[in-house]
Amino acid sequence: MSELSFVLQRTGSTNRIDLRDQVFTWSGTVGSLGAVEVAYPTERADYRGLHFRASVTGQHLPQTSYFGREYAGRPSLAEGELSVAGNPASFSRNAWGLTRRGRALRIAAEGREYLYAEHRNKRSHELRRSGAGVRMTCSHGKNPQTISGVCQGAADGLDISLAILLESVYTRNLSVRGALISAPGRMMSRLGE
Repeated sequence: MSELSFVLQRTGSTNRIDLRDQVFTWSGTVGSLGAVEVAYPTERADYRGLHFRASVTGQHLPQTSYFGREYAGRPSLAEGELSVAGNPASFSRNAWGLTRRGRALRIAAEGREYLYAEHRNKRSHELRRSGAGVRMTCSHGKNPQTISGVCQGAADGLDISLAILLESVYTRNLSVRGALISAPGRMMSRLGE
């Protein structure tokens, strides 16, 4: 899928006063893969703190989901569980890394090794594996109107589904600046339990 581009439009849950019961959704068409939707939180659970699930579904995409501790209304990387095509996937990151690559999320899913990192700023990320990549850009940092993507190399439905899913996860701390900005809020939310 060399140089395929797509745009997902926000289709649900415009901002309201009571955010607790909202489900945010974005949907669109991704080339020959058809209709795609990303939503969060699709599930809420309250054990050792509030946890949210985000999910991607599509006509010809493997379903992916992420379940993690809630932060800023989204699932965060804390205490997270990643599922790709119904199978558990592993991920890790170096919280002490000083570069974007050093702080990148390392993902092992379906026999593939990925790096997911901030690309230019907090609204732009790239999911990369050998021979393929998907670059994602949001129109705004929190609940954007659009989420756009550009596929590079041999990117396929699995790569696209995973890249879209990660845009619904709070990953601000993948950059040193983002980690410093979000650290006080993350500490306060953990102390409040």
